[in-house]
Amino acid sequence: MKEKLGLGMIKAADCVVNVILYLLGIVLFLYGGYTLWDTHAVYADASPEQYAAFHPENGDSYTELMRQNPEVIGWLTIDNTNIDYPLTQADNNSKYVNTDAKGNSSLSGSLFLDCRNQKDFSDFNNIIYGHHMERKKMFGELTEFADAEYFQSHPGGTLYSGEKKYKLEFFAFFKTDAYDNQIYSPGDAAEEDRERLLAEIQSRAIQKRAAGVTAEARIVMLSTCAAGETNEREVLVGVIV
Repeated sequence: MKEKLGLGMIKAADCVVNVILYLLGIVLFLYGGYTLWDTHAVYADASPEQYAAFHPENGDSYTELMRQNPEVIGWLTIDNTNIDYPLTQADNNSKYVNTDAKGNSSLSGSLFLDCRNQKDFSDFNNIIYGHHMERKKMFGELTEFADAEYFQSHPGGTLYSGEKKYKLEFFAFFKTDAYDNQIYSPGDAAEEDRERLLAEIQSRAIQKRAAGVTAEARIVMLSTCAAGETNEREVLVGVIV
């Protein structure tokens, strides 16, 4: 009798264990599915395709986006890349780290102009930030400019400031630290400080081309995190022409 009772308890315990393992398997399966869905959603939010209908070349839809979110101040396109997004600017440099150009919460954030800059890009040094994302989303493709062939084959882009349209000519790519105050000094400066910054960019450049940039020019720095490095930043520099 005791032996039968013991075997019954073992079978019952074994059954409970199997049920627990089965339920655990379901939970892990559901969690894995959710993770895949969540990852897909993040990259979908970061895709330039979701903004294609609002592109300035499409006319009224671009104006409608700026009306929908008054903090949309322009648009940035780098020729022959996936970088083709609206530009935003808030009164701080935190909001658009996790807010998209439509004003919705988003882990991919949006491209945004430093809050210390004039929104019409009238400053000497204009800094635009964006997340470094995989699959060439947001500013993830900037890292490609470290390659000489890629840099030479992607010389320019287009910058829309409100309703105005400018050409960008990229003349340098370099890496720096997030706390580099000399580089991250948006706005205007005395002529000697401008010349000093341009010389510093040239001295640090991993890739560069002659562009005849002077202290009277307006430059745009596109800044993103370097993959795998906490404080390292990658910066592509262009001049508004």
